[in-house]
Amino acid sequence: MLALVGVRLSAASRGKVSLVSVNRRLCTKHPETPASLPDSEPPEQRRPKKDPAECSVLLFPGQGSQFVGMGRGLLQYPNVREMFTVAQKILGYDLLSLCLQGPEEELQRTVHCQPAVFVTSLAAVERLNHENPKAIEMCVAAAGFSVGEFAALVFSGAMNFAEALYVVKVRAEAMQRASELVPSGMLSVVGRSQAQYKHACLQAKEHCMSLGIEEPVCSVANYLFPDGRVIAGHQQALDFLQQNSRRLQFMRTKPLPVSGAFHTELMESATEPLREVLRQVEVRRPDINVYSNVDGKRYMNEKHVRRQLVTQLVSPVKWEQTLHEIYERTHGKKFPYTYEVGPGNQLGATLQRCNMKAFKTYENVDVTIHEED
Repeated sequence: MLALVGVRLSAASRGKVSLVSVNRRLCTKHPETPASLPDSEPPEQRRPKKDPAECSVLLFPGQGSQFVGMGRGLLQYPNVREMFTVAQKILGYDLLSLCLQGPEEELQRTVHCQPAVFVTSLAAVERLNHENPKAIEMCVAAAGFSVGEFAALVFSGAMNFAEALYVVKVRAEAMQRASELVPSGMLSVVGRSQAQYKHACLQAKEHCMSLGIEEPVCSVANYLFPDGRVIAGHQQALDFLQQNSRRLQFMRTKPLPVSGAFHTELMESATEPLREVLRQVEVRRPDINVYSNVDGKRYMNEKHVRRQLVTQLVSPVKWEQTLHEIYERTHGKKFPYTYEVGPGNQLGATLQRCNMKAFKTYENVDVTIHEED
């Protein structure tokens, strides 16, 4: 019943929030075209050929990028305050106040930070559209890290802003509940070229079994860049990895400020709530290429979107593979402009490690400072 109430609320909000994603539909010459283009319209009419040198890619960050004060530089742009007003109705609390003033410990909670990053990222799109509308008009691809994938799908026209926010709310609450079932976490690891991550995880699981833990979990949860991983699982497994980091050829390890082992089988209990709420909202085929975290490949249709978003909860985020898929091109072909829309610049850092040529045309859309400050 709660889900139905949320969907009704989001449906009531539809049309009130004039997001860039709602306006665009990749109509580069007709930005005023409404969102409700018929699905039967030939793709070539909606998606004209673009000069590769003028194209853009948008990257949407995920959980962990949040910080108190994010969004302060976005409030003067069209639609942003209205987005946060709709968010307050859907979430039941003042998201804008939490983003601007904290407290930090509340913003860091999974149930709060996922909606916060989602809304702030789409608000950053509004800023980009105001300052550089061509970046929106010429966008050919988008990708998001974990919860950022929902923002990418909204931007692409695959989901409605308010409905997607309600899905993010349900997802975050389910992940929070799953996290509380067992002590677990995530560990950022930068290894030497000799590091064997799967073997290290196997040793960590054997250690857990020696402690009496049945069916321990320890696996790579994020592929960030060459020799950059996030490993997640039972807390005892992560402690083992840190204590034996030198022997395992890890140069640097750092626990992440998250509540659980996301993108592992410890999130299995969160999959059904997400699957159920995705059945209740409208999902469409994206109007541009949007790449799935599960395999780094682009979404093909609405059924594919629903299926992959659920699978993503218990599968590693293949971000490095996604970047290779987006930026692979023949020799001499120019790279697109890349904009990271949302808090922080962590995705830019991974792009720099994966593809320096693509990084040369990367830009972060600041969410804290107004252009006139």
